[in-house]
Amino acid sequence: MSLPIKFTELLQLQQVGIQQNSIGFNSCTLESDAYICVRQQAEGSASPEVVIVELKNGNNVIRRPIKADSAIMHWTKQIIALKAQSRTLQIFDLEKKAKLKSTVMGEDVHFWRWFSDSSLGLVTDTGVFHWNIFDPSAQSPEKMFDRHASLTGHQIISYRVSDDGQWSVLVGITQQQGRVVGQMQLYSKARGISQSIEGHAASFGTVRLEGAPADTKLFTFAVRTATGAKLHVIEVDHQASNPTFPKRNVDIYFPPEASNDFPVSLQVSQKYKIIYLVTKYGFIHLFDLETAQSIFMNRISSETIFTSISNTESTGIVGVNRKGQVLSVTVDEHTIIPFVMQNPASAELAYKLASRGGLPGADNLYSQRFEQLLQAGQYQEAAKTAANSPRGFLRTPQTIERFKQIPQQPGQLSVILQYFGMLLDKGGLNEYETLELVRPVLAQNRKHLLEKWLNEDKLGCSEQLGDIVRSHDMNLALQIYLKANVPAKVVAAFADLGQFDNILPFAKRVGYVPDFNVLLQHIVRTNPDKAVEFATGIAKDENGPLMDLDRIVDIFQSQGLIQQATAFLLDTLSQNLPEQGPLQTKLLEMNLLNAPQVADAILGNEMFSHYDRARVAALCENAGLLTRALEHNDDPAAIKRIIVQTDRIPEEWLINYFGTLTVELSLECLNEMLRVNIRQNLQAVIRIAQKYSELLGPANIIDLLEKYRTAEGLYYFLGSIVNVSQDKDVHFKYIEAATKMGQLNEVERICRESNYYDPEKVKNFLKEARLTEQLPLIIVCDRFNFIHDLVLYLYKNQQFKSIEVYVQRVNPSRTPAVLGGLLDVDCDESIIKSLLASVNPASIPIDELVAEVESRNRLKLLLPFLEATLASGNQQQAVYNALAKIYIDSNNNPEKFLKENDQYDSLVVGKYCEKRDPNLAYIAYRKGQNDLELINITNENAMFRAQARYLLERADPEIWAYVLSPNNIHRRSLVDQVISTAVPESQDPDKVSVAVKAFIGGDMPAELIELLEKIILEPSSFSDNPTLQNLLMLTAAKSDKSRMMGYIQQLSAYSPEDIANQCIELGMFEEAFEIYKKQNNHVEATNVLVDHIVSIDRAQDYADRVDLPEVWSKVAKAQLDGLRVSDSIESYIRAQDPTNYNEVIEIATHAGKDEDLIKFLKMARKKMREPPIDTALAFCYARTNQLPELEDFLRATNVADVEASGDKAYEEGFHEAAKIFYTSISNWAKLATTLVHLEDYQAAVECARKANSTKVWKQVNEACVDKKEFRLAQICGLNLIVHAEELADLVKQYEWNGYFDELIALLEAGLGLERAHMGMFTELGIALSKYHPDRVMEHLRLFWSRINIPKMIRACEEAHLWPELVFLYAHYDEWDNAALAMMERAADAWEHHSFKDTVVKVANLEIYYRALNFYLQEQPSLLTDLLQALTPRIDVNRVVRMFEKSDNIPLIKPFLLNVQPQNKRAVNNAINDLLIEEEDYKTLRDSVENYDNYDAVDLAQRLERHELVFFRQIAANIYRKNKRWDKSIALSKQDKLFKDAIETAAMSGKPEVVEDLLRYFVDIGSRECYVGMLYACYDLIRPDVVLEVSWRSGLNDFTMPYMINLLSQQVATIDMLKKDNEERKAREATQQKEEDNTPILGGSRLMLTQGPAGGPPPPPPAAVSPAPYAQPNGIPAQPTGFRGF
Repeated sequence: MSLPIKFTELLQLQQVGIQQNSIGFNSCTLESDAYICVRQQAEGSASPEVVIVELKNGNNVIRRPIKADSAIMHWTKQIIALKAQSRTLQIFDLEKKAKLKSTVMGEDVHFWRWFSDSSLGLVTDTGVFHWNIFDPSAQSPEKMFDRHASLTGHQIISYRVSDDGQWSVLVGITQQQGRVVGQMQLYSKARGISQSIEGHAASFGTVRLEGAPADTKLFTFAVRTATGAKLHVIEVDHQASNPTFPKRNVDIYFPPEASNDFPVSLQVSQKYKIIYLVTKYGFIHLFDLETAQSIFMNRISSETIFTSISNTESTGIVGVNRKGQVLSVTVDEHTIIPFVMQNPASAELAYKLASRGGLPGADNLYSQRFEQLLQAGQYQEAAKTAANSPRGFLRTPQTIERFKQIPQQPGQLSVILQYFGMLLDKGGLNEYETLELVRPVLAQNRKHLLEKWLNEDKLGCSEQLGDIVRSHDMNLALQIYLKANVPAKVVAAFADLGQFDNILPFAKRVGYVPDFNVLLQHIVRTNPDKAVEFATGIAKDENGPLMDLDRIVDIFQSQGLIQQATAFLLDTLSQNLPEQGPLQTKLLEMNLLNAPQVADAILGNEMFSHYDRARVAALCENAGLLTRALEHNDDPAAIKRIIVQTDRIPEEWLINYFGTLTVELSLECLNEMLRVNIRQNLQAVIRIAQKYSELLGPANIIDLLEKYRTAEGLYYFLGSIVNVSQDKDVHFKYIEAATKMGQLNEVERICRESNYYDPEKVKNFLKEARLTEQLPLIIVCDRFNFIHDLVLYLYKNQQFKSIEVYVQRVNPSRTPAVLGGLLDVDCDESIIKSLLASVNPASIPIDELVAEVESRNRLKLLLPFLEATLASGNQQQAVYNALAKIYIDSNNNPEKFLKENDQYDSLVVGKYCEKRDPNLAYIAYRKGQNDLELINITNENAMFRAQARYLLERADPEIWAYVLSPNNIHRRSLVDQVISTAVPESQDPDKVSVAVKAFIGGDMPAELIELLEKIILEPSSFSDNPTLQNLLMLTAAKSDKSRMMGYIQQLSAYSPEDIANQCIELGMFEEAFEIYKKQNNHVEATNVLVDHIVSIDRAQDYADRVDLPEVWSKVAKAQLDGLRVSDSIESYIRAQDPTNYNEVIEIATHAGKDEDLIKFLKMARKKMREPPIDTALAFCYARTNQLPELEDFLRATNVADVEASGDKAYEEGFHEAAKIFYTSISNWAKLATTLVHLEDYQAAVECARKANSTKVWKQVNEACVDKKEFRLAQICGLNLIVHAEELADLVKQYEWNGYFDELIALLEAGLGLERAHMGMFTELGIALSKYHPDRVMEHLRLFWSRINIPKMIRACEEAHLWPELVFLYAHYDEWDNAALAMMERAADAWEHHSFKDTVVKVANLEIYYRALNFYLQEQPSLLTDLLQALTPRIDVNRVVRMFEKSDNIPLIKPFLLNVQPQNKRAVNNAINDLLIEEEDYKTLRDSVENYDNYDAVDLAQRLERHELVFFRQIAANIYRKNKRWDKSIALSKQDKLFKDAIETAAMSGKPEVVEDLLRYFVDIGSRECYVGMLYACYDLIRPDVVLEVSWRSGLNDFTMPYMINLLSQQVATIDMLKKDNEERKAREATQQKEEDNTPILGGSRLMLTQGPAGGPPPPPPAAVSPAPYAQPNGIPAQPTGFRGF
């Protein structure tokens, strides 16, 4: 019997990149069967990552670089919850890439999980919290209850919440007394209390007890105590209406080898009500939830399943073990019931399981019980059995009929109603049950019950049900039609209810296409407004219009619904497509004829552009819509005809309309307007011209206006465009027009503002115009620099007042040019002075004025004006410049003016003076600090002393750099004046410092030394300046080192540190030493001796002389660097300086100066306590083999790194010392390795046991194996083989050394270990296959379930162990390979019964036929038995062909007879051939009669030639069967089988065949056959033929019975026809009478011809629509909604 579960490996995590060390309870989480979430850090990666495996998306892997303590995925959504630092919680939506929530807990979160689709459960040290992730108000977790004290110190492994959220259970485990103890906290939310229970795993579930109105809530948990293991199922929250659930507790079986096993997970299947219990050792138990009865138990994993959950369908579980296998266990629906029924005592359990889960396998049991209950009269129980039958197989119409036939008991409900009640309580009804229940319910007018059941989805909806309910409630019927998916009836119901909006969405959703033509006509008549919406939906379907749009419009127009038709077309034609042109035209035409305002609005919205514009233009003109007519007209004549009616056209629209016309047509229209009525249209023409001046051209418009001599129009037109036009003619014409109209202000404005007129032309025009006001002329001349012409014109016309106006009011800045003009015409000076006096000096550009006058040598003319200007407070620089020039030329004390005045431009005045007086130029340049000009003038005139004083006073580094440049040919002369005059005269140190820096920057060391000695060595205020002394010494150090020693002795104010460092940089080490020595800086002096002079001996002598510790330390460091180790250590000891202990230790160790190093380290230990010092000292003892001192040292107080010392001693081979080191710190692992090298193996094993390290065990094992200490090696090996990763290396080691029996003994000893794993059993099997093949089968039979079968298969193949190989293939479900192996190695591995059991399970069908060939060759006697087993699986035709080819058909005759009921041609042919060969005509007759799939003609032709008559008779029958009547009859006549011939003729049904046979019998004189033909073929023989044959052959006596019977039948037939004719005439007479008495319109006629029942009368003739709408198309919609839908 097959197992009751389906066990599947969904995934191997390591195959998708998950590391083995990341597969565990703390790093791998499984919240649902949708996602696995793993935290790991990949090899070579600097940061950790979170790996998400989507189990329901092809095992797709998502990797995210996330650093977190824990990560769990939502059940179904791509939402991840992250925990960092044990308190920070964040929730992210990975799909939307958004953070949903985050919070920081007040205490560490030790466990968390999703307990519902929306909420997380969080467990801390003190409490349990819930956090709704999707509730915006839940910003932080809410505390639900306190953690029970009994869970203190426990590792939390599970938290579960019941579906209603009222109960919670928290599970934890801990180690006590060598076993794992479980503790649970059960919490009731309603009562707010907790209970502590001992248990390892728990869950919640519900079950519906028999007769209970509601589900019973159950709490189930499993516990393993020191005395045993139990599963408990108890009820929580008992409801009074439910029966009491008895507490259940059953034992949980644990195998003897699983003494430390315990439950780790418990899940409840809500579908099957089965408990799945998983244990640590990988066992699974299935229990029934209601009875707690055990169903199944087996081991599904050799590794611990550390996490498991229920799958989405709640049919099984999904779990992950430590090997990374993702395992799925579900109930096998096809095998679980038969599996349970194997135990007769579990029949009731199988009965309930089948009913509860709808499982197959118990149908016979249900059927038997149902019949027994009916026969016993227990009708209520029988109804309950039928209602609960699996998959409802008893819920049939036959069952309903049987219940309906049961009489109703007095005072009780009928059995059928009780049956329906049970079905409604259980779930829903099917269609048959619903129909039977609804009819009486509606008959009793209890429609509310029907509504209730329908809302609860308990009725099986069908079209027939809807038809029944329709007459009672249309809305209810609509719901039924929707659920039954009857589109036609749904559409009809929507129409009848007026829910037209729902029709199209429904039809599209279900893919139904109703008759929209009839449907729309019906809606138009009943609800025109809704019809518009419906028609719009039809027209605007996303897949194209569902109905012709013209037809839709016709339907609206046929009812006179112009408004609705317009609304429909406006919505439908909104896309304005070219193909919609005719409909657009129809829409506009319809409204222009009936509602012009609507048409105007439509055209105004510019919705359409593809209609017939000419047609619409004519209709618009007729309707009085002139603007629309113009818009749609292209005929110039028509446009001019319409456009002159300006009184009916809005002016603004008209102006805009001209923008659409061509230039030529626009000008023609404007001309026409002026021609027809210039007075009325001038304003409009002007506005049009103004707006479109650029388009029409100003010249054309000017010509048009001048043509009609409208000066006013010309002025207003040009006035509108002159401000934007750049046409010179426009501006000039406008000036002309404005002048003519006396608009001088406009003339002045244009002259002032315009930039586009011809100034020469305008100037001449204005001169000729002789205006009373010359301001426009002045403006033009001023703007375009016609000053000279203006002055001449005004001077000639004696208009001095206008000149004053110009310089005073118009442009005072032109005063210089005006004065120049007046001077050129030799105007009187008094007039000029008067003009100057009248102008505000501030508005006159003095520079230009001076230039104008100076160019004419009349500068003194300005002196009074300038002095007056200065006196008035004008401070313009130009005034002072002019006065300076006048004073210089007049020699009026210019030095005083230049020195005391600060307002003039020194550069301008200096330039003016250069050729006149260089000293004045020097004064001006010095005043203005015009450096370059001053240097040039002093260089040119050899004024170096003045230049030196200026430079020192200026103190500008850039100027100094300029003058001290090597390119300056005057540099030496200047330097001499600086050193001899300027610097000695100066008392400002900053300015002297700038000069010194300039000398430094100019790279003039000799001059710099000369300068510095001048101011330092000679008595001066700068003699003791430290900066200058430093500078002198630095300069000497760089340029004249011979002077350095002298300066060191002579000077004392310099900075010794800086100077000494500079000397060192320049390689002057002795000078630096002297400086430090002079300053008593012994340390730095020593540094110079050591680092630069590099004389360790001088340094040691210097140290002896000064005898300072710090000096000795410097010397010691130098000695150490020079590898003078002993001297260095001595110096360090004299300095008592241990600070450089690291370097001393390193160098002394490499140099082998251990004795000296010990002295140093002892001194160092007195000064400081550092681990490196103690460590080095201990290692020195080891190196010098001073082991007693080493032991004393280690026993004393020290801070040495003993382990590091031991490691170093071990590496260098000082194993005795390493032993002392490791012993002192109890480092058993390294001590064991050391003891191995000391060949103390027993002690090494003991230390390895204490260390309990795989690496140590491995090393000790290898050493013991090498020394053949196999007993000790086995002890080590037992601790290694429990680690699967070490097993292969260990086996390889034993095999390499040839210790095969020892390896087998080791592996056998390991099988009894608690941690024995699959690899051990597998490796033992492999070793046995190599070295003890006789023991392999025994091993396999005992441990096949714990062996890696594929690996063992390879080993057996290599060892040629064929029976064992077959055994493994069979237990690995590799039936194909098992069968092949048995055939290929038949001598060793074949056994008939085993092979027969195996071959029926193979997946490759070719193996069946290979097996048949094998048996044919090897075991032909057993061939039939094999074929019987393979019959359901093989291709019979192929088998027949195969044996026909080998001519062995007789061997498989029993098989052929067995499969002949399949009626296959090949089989039938083979059997028939075999029977013919055996001459078994009886069996052959049965074969051809019962099985017709063969070549009938071919078989018949073969049989008709057979020597036996029986075979020829079979041939005749075959011909008869295939309707070859003539052939069959001829064959029967040949063998005188006349009975067969008569039967064949009768069966043919052909009169001609019968007649031929009849005449044959008459011809041969067989009167008996003649009479038989008349009887057998009575209906096929014509009476005239019978009479003819009888008369001719004298057979009247034999024919007479036939004739008597024939006449009797004819008389009876005539009587019947006569009676029927009379009855028909009577009925027709009665019917005619009733029709004559029935009114024509009131009779019950067919609705197809009668029309709408109860509808309104037809409209009067005046309301009938014009053709073609007068006659409706199709059949009108019926009120019921059935017709046409």
